[in-house]
Amino acid sequence: MEAQRLDKWLWCARLIKTRTGAVRLVEAGKVRINGARAQKPSRLVHPGDVVTATPEGRLFVARVLGTAERRGPASQAQTLYEDLTPELPPKPEPGLNGHRKGPRPTKRDRRRIDLLRGGA
Repeated sequence: MEAQRLDKWLWCARLIKTRTGAVRLVEAGKVRINGARAQKPSRLVHPGDVVTATPEGRLFVARVLGTAERRGPASQAQTLYEDLTPELPPKPEPGLNGHRKGPRPTKRDRRRIDLLRGGA
């Protein structure tokens, strides 16, 4: 099998839970093949194509390595694509860059802090 429908490939590769969900994702314009927006779920994908999808706000970039006749186990699904998704930068830890740890001081706490600092 050299080519496969886009919605079926997304489902067989286990990138989307249901085939209906894959159809909705394509129709919503959230899937691109080689940089061009996929207009229909019936669009064929071939080995070597780069599929970019944003299901549920997450970015996923994959190079198609193969197709499958039917949906199999996750270990088989991982052989259908090469993950090209870029690494996200690590989130800053709380307490860095001037952020305080703990709850915000109350009005009473602020008055006490002002008295300690010599304010009126």
